[in-house]
Amino acid sequence: MAYAVIARYRCEPADEAAVRAALLQVRGLTRAEPANEVYEVHSVVDEPGGLLLYERYADRDGFEAHKAADHFQELIVRTVWPLLTDRSVTFAEVL
Repeated sequence: MAYAVIARYRCEPADEAAVRAALLQVRGLTRAEPANEVYEVHSVVDEPGGLLLYERYADRDGFEAHKAADHFQELIVRTVWPLLTDRSVTFAEVL
């Protein structure tokens, strides 16, 4: 069953360019993963520093493989997350 991830990120407006650049780099690398079906990065309208990610994988194992990837660890865990002021993530199975 397909597995979806919706992540809402907030950062200081001064950090937004760095966060965006890292997320767009991750987007390209993630789309090349075998289990990835969709990886979209959105800027939240009227919310400086607000970003929204929508990801879909063939299954939960595919998402777990994504989290274990070197690019996730480097660009998300070590680059993006330290710059965030707020982060919420929703996991869902696609019906």
